Amino acid sequence: MPKNLDSFQTKTTLAVGKKTYELFSLPALAKKGFPVDRWPFSLRLLLENLLRHEDGRFVKKEDISAVLKRGKGEPQEVFLMPARVIMQDFTGVPGVVDLATIRDTKKMLGADPAQINPLLPVDLVVDHSVQVDAYGCADALRINTELEYERNRERYLFLKWGQKAFRNFRVVPPETGIIHQVNLEYLAKVVWTREVDGAVQAFPDSLVGTDSHTTMINGLGVMGWGVGGIEAEAAMLGQPMTMLVPEVVGFRLKGALAEGVTATDAVLTVTQMLRKKGVVDKFVEFYGPGLSAMPVADRATLANMAPEYGATMGFFPVDDRTIEYLRFTGRDAAEIALVEAYCKAQGLFRTDKSPEPEFSDTLELDLGDVVPSIAGPKRPQDRIALGDAKASWERSLSDFLKEKDKKGDYPAPLGTKVTVDLAGKTGQVGHGSVVIAAITSCTNTSNPDVLVCAGLIAKKAVEKGLAAKPWVKTSLSPGSKVVTDYLEAAGLQEHLDALGFQNVGYGCTTCIGNSGPLPEPVAQAVSSKNLVVASVLSGNRNFEGRVNPLVKANFLASPPLVVAYALAGRMDVDLAKEPLGKGADGKAVYLKDLWPSNREVAAAVKKALTPKMFSKRYANVFAGDKHWKALKPPASELYAWDKDSTYVRMPPYFKDMAPGPRPLADIKSARALLVLGDSVTTDHISPAGNIPKDGPAGLYLQEHGVAPKDFNSFGSRRGNHEVMMRGTFANIRLRNALVEAAGGVTVHLPEKRQLSVFEASELYRKEGVPLIVLAGKEYGCGSSRDWAAKGPSLLGIVAVIAESFERIHRSNLVGMGILPLVFAQGESVKSLGLTGGETFDIAGIAGSFKPRQELTVTARAEDGKTVRFKATARVNTPIEIDYCRHGGILPYVFEQLSKKTAQVA
Repeated sequence: MPKNLDSFQTKTTLAVGKKTYELFSLPALAKKGFPVDRWPFSLRLLLENLLRHEDGRFVKKEDISAVLKRGKGEPQEVFLMPARVIMQDFTGVPGVVDLATIRDTKKMLGADPAQINPLLPVDLVVDHSVQVDAYGCADALRINTELEYERNRERYLFLKWGQKAFRNFRVVPPETGIIHQVNLEYLAKVVWTREVDGAVQAFPDSLVGTDSHTTMINGLGVMGWGVGGIEAEAAMLGQPMTMLVPEVVGFRLKGALAEGVTATDAVLTVTQMLRKKGVVDKFVEFYGPGLSAMPVADRATLANMAPEYGATMGFFPVDDRTIEYLRFTGRDAAEIALVEAYCKAQGLFRTDKSPEPEFSDTLELDLGDVVPSIAGPKRPQDRIALGDAKASWERSLSDFLKEKDKKGDYPAPLGTKVTVDLAGKTGQVGHGSVVIAAITSCTNTSNPDVLVCAGLIAKKAVEKGLAAKPWVKTSLSPGSKVVTDYLEAAGLQEHLDALGFQNVGYGCTTCIGNSGPLPEPVAQAVSSKNLVVASVLSGNRNFEGRVNPLVKANFLASPPLVVAYALAGRMDVDLAKEPLGKGADGKAVYLKDLWPSNREVAAAVKKALTPKMFSKRYANVFAGDKHWKALKPPASELYAWDKDSTYVRMPPYFKDMAPGPRPLADIKSARALLVLGDSVTTDHISPAGNIPKDGPAGLYLQEHGVAPKDFNSFGSRRGNHEVMMRGTFANIRLRNALVEAAGGVTVHLPEKRQLSVFEASELYRKEGVPLIVLAGKEYGCGSSRDWAAKGPSLLGIVAVIAESFERIHRSNLVGMGILPLVFAQGESVKSLGLTGGETFDIAGIAGSFKPRQELTVTARAEDGKTVRFKATARVNTPIEIDYCRHGGILPYVFEQLSKKTAQVA
């Protein structure tokens, strides 16, 4: 590790018990006249990271000096080194594939492949692969687990090989829990330690994760956020991350949640407020008197949805509630003592007497004003007060009925009903039927209050003789095994089981699109009449086409409301005024008859949940179940690639890689592969969910001997670039203005022949034509999916011109060597009269290309008409310019590793 220059002379020591730790003191800066004690806590953490990594190369004295002049001049670029990296398996497998490929490349170049290891601690939690096939039965967990291992055996063997082959790399096996909940309950330390030059150094825990909702750990006072897998790979190989020091928006909380209002209602309200405020690329920090009584579980719920409200972080500083949580979850007593002592010594510990930090901007919420809410039907920021839900649904349905499907057909007329028979139980499915009700996602399953509330509602519903409607696919996916323990201890799981909410697996399931197929009679009813049906899930994402390809409307809700909608079975119901059904006595039962008091919920949680549950469940968290233990990969430093594998293949990113940077060139005679609108998500771009048998990816798999029943999901095949590039832009809900039909189709120009996006890109590749994408606002919003950048790169896309980009996706595009360009303020595809049928020249790249440089785009139509406009390259920092010159971040990092092999050993 490079020697720290300590230009500001902040290095000092701290004694905790019988141990002495080295640290870089923030109060020492305050004594020198820098008012860091009035800074937002999140910026103090960033500053400490810079002080600790000042090496004169990446972090220089002048960089720190510029940061200390907070708010003056241009935004300062800084290098940040997280303490660790966390990954889930969908994004993690491609990362490990790339590591294995780098080892092979090193071997081919005559170097020692064993030198390639993560330089930072890396934890990969397998939580994205379990799917809800079985549900509503006692064997659901067993059946889904067995199917998971059957489908993913090759991937899991690969991960277990990596766990043995790489140093600094741990795997939390399948059926343990959801990544962010495992991080919150076990992996996070709040204060980290390591030996540096003979001294034990203490410093704040920090991380980046290959999942957007890494921000959930902000609720514990840990600095961290989601990045693309590309950036995470670079970080774990020792490459500091670059960022512009962000503005910090203070969100003042006061009061307390009212009776019958949950943390889910609060986070949906916060998400709506912050989306309206505009906090993209900014830190949000919560402060105010409302924090004092807010438990970490509620804080984690608010922090979790930072990607949905657009912020880099949703941060809560360390305080007494943090210490209480660490104790309750069974953390080591000595580590807890260090957390408290270190944070207090560094001015990182919030109390009721702490002065309010000085923020770039602020907004305020009285928690007592929050009302029960849901959000949807397409975006998490579209909050609907529960009392308005029925009227809102009727308005949304009117819009849905005007939309054609992939075949060009409209939905059936309003009032259409189809009778379905499910195991002897009949019902009618129509527009607005709730066909999926899922208690899912780390956002809520980490919160005992909302889960116990759901359990108590289930108990009262069962006691009154209510049942979930037969056409509703019900499921419960606990975020950790501790959830199972306290629901069983409270005597509530049996009542959830009675309503069909059996445990279907410890993973993300429905929230990430692994809802599994709808029951065949329901699927047939929906497909035959093109019905607009709904899902209700306690998740964080409800983008169109994400939950299930047959479900157009998706609503986020608290777990107790998920249970309520399962009982009602429809969206066109006013839960405040209309009954959920009739009880065994024939009387109408309303939601208010079932909803427990806050005191009742608190008493049940206090009685059922104990610290011993955490200690027991996490004692052997890396061991895995009998299925994991039965996997026996060969022990080798190089992975034995199988040329016939359809799951794990060596990617082409390092093939024919030239040493050193390449000269950047202007883009000439490019064609638009797609012309897209606003809010195109990574779910629209990146292959996700089920693999259609008649699409390019499905045809590829069948050509390689894979039957459709064995396709598995796109997410499970992220280790095979051949599958993934064929599934890029193939979402059935994608709307491309170059064609009339929805789905992954486009036209090849100039003859305007309609083809799949993949087929058209291959034809353009043979012709030597570079490709671009035209888009509207919020391009790339959604999950941090590296394949939303890798896929377009492999399709030959060299630039995306949009009105705005989501933070992580912009970074991922640069990481793959794709230029993200932004139209001038007020300009768009529509205002400029672009059709996508033009050829495009982009000038100003060659020569002295600089961060945020303004480029000139010339669009020439077939009739000779020319439109010239300006676009700003959202390549934000000098290091990102270097990434572009090398063709992406991975070739850049590989070159750095080749230059400094000794540092990797």
